[in-house]
Amino acid sequence: MENKKIAIIGAGPAGITAAYELSKRGYSVELYEASDRVGGLSKSLDLWNQRVDLGPHRFFSQDTKVNAVWLEVVGKDYKMVDRLTRIYFNKKFYYYPLKPFDALVKLGIWKGFLCGMSYFKQKIAPTRKDGSFENWVTNRFGYKLFSIFFKTYSEKLWGISCKELDEDFAAQRIKKLSLFGAIWSALFKSKGTKHKTLVDQFAYPLEGSGMVYERMQTKIEENGSKVFCSTPINKVITENGTAVALELENGERKEFDHIISSMPITRLVNNLNDTPKEVLDACAELKFRNTILVFLKVEGQDIFPDNWLYIHANDLKMGRITNFSNWVPELNRGEKSTIIALEYWAFNEDQIWNDDDEKIIDLGKEEMRATGLIGDLEITEGKVVRIPKCYPVYRMGYQEPLKKVEAHLSSIQNLSVIGRYGAFKYNNQDHSILMGLLAAENISENKNHDLWEINTDYENYQEKSTITAAGLEQKD
Repeated sequence: MENKKIAIIGAGPAGITAAYELSKRGYSVELYEASDRVGGLSKSLDLWNQRVDLGPHRFFSQDTKVNAVWLEVVGKDYKMVDRLTRIYFNKKFYYYPLKPFDALVKLGIWKGFLCGMSYFKQKIAPTRKDGSFENWVTNRFGYKLFSIFFKTYSEKLWGISCKELDEDFAAQRIKKLSLFGAIWSALFKSKGTKHKTLVDQFAYPLEGSGMVYERMQTKIEENGSKVFCSTPINKVITENGTAVALELENGERKEFDHIISSMPITRLVNNLNDTPKEVLDACAELKFRNTILVFLKVEGQDIFPDNWLYIHANDLKMGRITNFSNWVPELNRGEKSTIIALEYWAFNEDQIWNDDDEKIIDLGKEEMRATGLIGDLEITEGKVVRIPKCYPVYRMGYQEPLKKVEAHLSSIQNLSVIGRYGAFKYNNQDHSILMGLLAAENISENKNHDLWEINTDYENYQEKSTITAAGLEQKD
């Protein structure tokens, strides 16, 4: 094993977990990350004497294997966070998941009645399925609730109509959530009806989500392997259908026995040599959505109680607001100010993606004022962080070109493809960590896990558990 060299592209949760596991098992690993620090979308930053994440990145898993490695790295340096998220719509705040009586009061009796009639109409005469997100959610909740609590936010996020968005997004994210289940849970406090993404409490590292991956980096280096940040990869080099080397940005060639890639799948495929035209054409149909984060420093504390808010207002361009003071107090580091993050989403060609930072900060300040959340509190600092290619767009029909790309990449020996970017899967942290663990097992234990099968609706757990304040708790 000590003589077998493994290259890993990308130090997000998937890539760095694979590196962490393989380095523990004696492999010589070289991990290459294009940005200046590890963690990918789950990295943490030091900003204005505080600690922030790239938006709300809470960790939750029922997979014992995933939870065990998380606890192995974090130790006791975490706290349980009570989750509070709300929807901002029509200048009112609605609890999410919905609390029926709260929603009814804020919607008004008439609109609430229309939502109920729309829901029962679908139960009696469901709309014919057409494979779209709009159709899937309408069938589940009725068109009226879809239009209020799903449509605007989803179209901001994806940049396409909900009629063009594939139902896979709903199936992977909200397939077990039902209106009846939400009402039952609200009335009788039944945990059994809760969807797993709506847990009331989750474990969170004291130094932000990025702490997990920074500690993995330390362990990887202690094990004798290497992590290279600010080192983008030009391409994977193949010979006779086998991945054999990497080409660095400076043109240097480095040979390896196995390569694990979590770089954007489109970049990987377009830079491979001898890729068939039909695969390149299929790859061209796969699109990513970018994120723009606007961090604002607000001179005040306890400005609103939510961990994060979903912005469903048509008159605001932002889609989500995170309040880092409401996660763990350690992030605040004793400061008397609050850092919030506003999220905007864009394609490369969109105007906002190409605007200068000051213009985007001014937009963020204006929209934050419009919500009424901060009153007259002073905003003293602003910072823009752009994250390209962070959301794989599930446009209707995306599965067909993706399967062609998957088939081609699977035919290349000694190449594993993982992660949200790498596998074009809308993964949370836990599923990316799982991908990294299974990729490491495929190499070190000669397992044959199908990494393409791992996504947000993957639940093939051999053992179930959750992380509590006391540690790992096994479940039946």
